Amino acid sequence: MFERTFALTSRTRVLDVGGSSQIWNFVSVRPRLTIANLPSAFAAEEPDDNHVAADGCLLPFRDGSFDIVFSNSVIEHVGSEANQQRFADEVARVGRRYWVQTPNRLAPFEMHAMLPFVHLLPKRWQSTLIRKFTPWELLVHPTEAQKEYFYNHVVQDLRLLDENELRSLFPGAQIMNERVLGVPKSLLAVRA
Repeated sequence: MFERTFALTSRTRVLDVGGSSQIWNFVSVRPRLTIANLPSAFAAEEPDDNHVAADGCLLPFRDGSFDIVFSNSVIEHVGSEANQQRFADEVARVGRRYWVQTPNRLAPFEMHAMLPFVHLLPKRWQSTLIRKFTPWELLVHPTEAQKEYFYNHVVQDLRLLDENELRSLFPGAQIMNERVLGVPKSLLAVRA
């Protein structure tokens, strides 16, 4: 859907904010890609000339530097509502067009914790349930430090959005709902 919306070519300048090179293996045409992410995120892959260490809330690029800014499941990780607004403003500033995807807070299944409905509960209940029942540990086999970071991040820092909140962060964007079998999954803010 992303490729159809933007008619990518090998000359399209794309900034991926908070992403990695792996997702770009799925496109049929490889654009002129720049990946901006925190330095710690590059540890898992071989950085090259198209990797830029940067915070999505303060991008080191001029206005309109990119044809498209792409961001997949990042805005919910930046923390406060103010940080989410800074992130949205930066996306709109450096890209003439953009595609920002985020999980829908109204989805019944929370993908970070890999549990149903946990994100709708009070924080102290979330913490207990995530620590006891998330299958994340079985999939990732984290160290104790990684576990602690994950639990704290999912419960304290993660700020899921609903359609109205995403619309207010990206005024003028088309807001689309992604559904699986009719059930809300994620939201897209698109300026094509």
